[in-house]
Amino acid sequence: MKRKLKRKQDRKKKKAEKDLQEKMNMFDQLPDACDACEKAFDKKDKSMVQSWNVVVREAAGVVRLYCPNCWDMAIKLIKEVENG
Repeated sequence: MKRKLKRKQDRKKKKAEKDLQEKMNMFDQLPDACDACEKAFDKKDKSMVQSWNVVVREAAGVVRLYCPNCWDMAIKLIKEVENG
């Protein structure tokens, strides 16, 4: 019984490590500028990293990056269309 439980835990751990590795590989695809307005993005600037928004489409392998201004504008447009 203990062996079966240990194997199950090992499989979960390996799957989690694989998922993390795939996500880290997606980080390498992060653009250097906002996809909407082309504003430059500095990956080493902590405030930028925390305030900008990243959209990942894992199935398509696409990573998109948006500055706070473009993101807010997009959210406002979506709300206007929904209320419409």
